Amino acid sequence: MTIAYYVFVVLHVIACLFLIGVVLLQQGKSQDLASAFGGGGTQTAFGPRGSANVLSRATTILAALFMVTSLALSLLRPHDSSFLDQVTVPSPSPSAAGAAPSAAPPVTGASAAPATAPAASPAP
Repeated sequence: MTIAYYVFVVLHVIACLFLIGVVLLQQGKSQDLASAFGGGGTQTAFGPRGSANVLSRATTILAALFMVTSLALSLLRPHDSSFLDQVTVPSPSPSAAGAAPSAAPPVTGASAAPATAPAASPAP
């Protein structure tokens, strides 16, 4: 199972690199400088419309390969464990738990006294 996973990883990376290259090689429709002056087929290596057909087919095939390898990688992922399973969560130490101040029960009603009593001033 792991051999198939790594084969798909290699295919996926190759498909990604070729897909980036093919997309960058494509030109927009009538966006080059030669077509502005009427010379639409002078700068193309595959003829006036041949490159669009070859590159668009390559883009379609590589996009399909990218999607298939993405799905295959998600299905073939090793399910043994992830790095999050190996992270240890520190537990609170017993000395820190004993040193924590205890919470006082909430005081409600009219018998609630202020937390600090005002200091009594000496009588004159």
